[in-house]
Amino acid sequence: MPEDLALESNPSDHPRASTIFLSKSQTDVREKRKSNHLNHVSPGQLTKKYSSCSTIFLDDSTVSQPNLRTTIKCVTLAIYYHIKNRDANRSLDIFDERSHPLTREKVPEEYFRHDPEHKFIYRFVRTLFSAAQLTAECAIVTLVYLERLLTYAEIDICPTNWKRIVLGAILLASKVWDDQAVWNVDYCQILKDITVEDMNEMERHFLELLQFNINVPASVYAKYYFDLRSLADDNNLNFLFAPLSKERAQNLEAISRLCEDKYKDLCRAAMRRSLSADNFIVIHRSNAILS
Repeated sequence: MPEDLALESNPSDHPRASTIFLSKSQTDVREKRKSNHLNHVSPGQLTKKYSSCSTIFLDDSTVSQPNLRTTIKCVTLAIYYHIKNRDANRSLDIFDERSHPLTREKVPEEYFRHDPEHKFIYRFVRTLFSAAQLTAECAIVTLVYLERLLTYAEIDICPTNWKRIVLGAILLASKVWDDQAVWNVDYCQILKDITVEDMNEMERHFLELLQFNINVPASVYAKYYFDLRSLADDNNLNFLFAPLSKERAQNLEAISRLCEDKYKDLCRAAMRRSLSADNFIVIHRSNAILS
């Protein structure tokens, strides 16, 4: 029973559990709104576009095809809040950059005493995704694995380990999600000073800490996507909106018609299975013969 309760409270496993990054971001969002209210700061010019009777605005990001640039910005913002509002500095040696540096250059100790800015995290992740040609869906799965690691291993992401934890999550997500996975040696071409042996060891530890649970249900993936959109809205990260063109409207209509036809086919198949099951369990009575 306790294991079932733990599973239901883990957002990376259960679709009804709240994502950790969204909970951690709410403290800053409330403080920002309170500060703006007390200081009478106006929201400024509204940049978000709204639909009207004559024009419909749509963004180019959907749950099945997220916008890459905006998704990476949201995922790195989620990582930023994880670091900024962490509970402690619990870590493991395999993720500690002081024990396993990503560069041969000497990193000053002062670097590990300050939380990284969002733009610095974004630059690091964007470089990896651009060089390895990873998809936006891979970025969302990366965040799922990151929160699963923090929950399962009971550690915190902090200035000393965030790069290696993020790198390990990206490495695993790219192999599980993308059809053409990036090999560990390919990441060594991106991060010139890291060795294949170090990458292999980190990947093995990451998998063991996840208890080899790399499954991401569709419901969990969708929850993370929409929570990332909520995070973007709370932090004024606007998605790119464009007027609905005639060509795009026709494409959406065709997709909708295709989905409707598939749904009807599934309903017919389910009806046939139901009828055959009813016929199978019908009780045939016959007259008893007494002798």
